[in-house]
Amino acid sequence: MDDKNALFNPIGEKVFKLRNLYVMLDRDIAGIYGLETRRLNEAVKRNIDRFDDDFMFQLNEKDIAILKSQIATLNLTTLRRALPYAFTELGISMLSSVLNSDIAIRVNKQIMRYFVHMRKLEINNSDFRKFVEAKLKLHDEKLNRSDINFEVIFSLLDSYKTRNDQQYKKSGKIGFKKND
Repeated sequence: MDDKNALFNPIGEKVFKLRNLYVMLDRDIAGIYGLETRRLNEAVKRNIDRFDDDFMFQLNEKDIAILKSQIATLNLTTLRRALPYAFTELGISMLSSVLNSDIAIRVNKQIMRYFVHMRKLEINNSDFRKFVEAKLKLHDEKLNRSDINFEVIFSLLDSYKTRNDQQYKKSGKIGFKKND
């Protein structure tokens, strides 16, 4: 695996979808950077004016419940007493200016590549979903027209059968006449 893809798997396991955004938790980012979570958060708080609401947000109980559904092995005790922070792609990018070390810069590049990769996948999946929905709608319309056509055919067959049944009842006899 080349250097650019080396971190995709560990990063991918730490990216979650919350509030319709892809985010990483402060503890996971700190772990990748080789920092303690409190040190990461201290650096962020010293530079809080760089982190708008679309860069990071603190999780609430609803977010925790959503995370539990995404992570079967989520241990709430590892989330500390204070609710963790979630960093969006913009927030993680901003971290590179707050944490100015070689490892932070290298890790940030990998994380940015992963977020771009996820966005491309989401766009492609969205286009594919629209394509499939359009095809299904077409097939559904054809099937409905076919159902109507079959109903007409069955109706005609029923009327033909009814007409033939009435002819048999009039003659009273079924079969061939034997010629003398």
